[in-house]
Amino acid sequence: MGKFIKVGKVVIILAGRYAGRKAVVVKTFDDGQKERGFGHCLVAGIDRYPRKVTKSMSKKKILKKSQVKPFLKHVNYIHLMPTRYAVDINVKEFQKVDLKNHDKKVEAQKKLKEIFTDRYLQGPAKGKGAKSTTGINFFYEKLRF
Repeated sequence: MGKFIKVGKVVIILAGRYAGRKAVVVKTFDDGQKERGFGHCLVAGIDRYPRKVTKSMSKKKILKKSQVKPFLKHVNYIHLMPTRYAVDINVKEFQKVDLKNHDKKVEAQKKLKEIFTDRYLQGPAKGKGAKSTTGINFFYEKLRF
């Protein structure tokens, strides 16, 4: 069977605190590690999605409502549902984050918040070469269930 969970793929978390949240795969561990003997991956996801904005809102209010609360987490493959979407968000710098150290994890989440918010404010890419436009739109919408 081929590997279908790859870096940049949008997944939905099925179990745990972040159940129903969308995330992007940062790094995969197919054979597991010493502390986790099962196949898992490091994901960066959205805990609090951006809120709806209208034309009549001020720039300050739009910026406030466009904020994203991210999370970084190791998740077992069993608790993930891959989607057909992939995104062009650069999350490779988070592959070597030490999640055991609280200060480093918080610092990484702050960087991730900045990256996610900037990419959301940038909007979907325009033109024929914009392959991941639908993926970005899907990633930033709250899952309705």
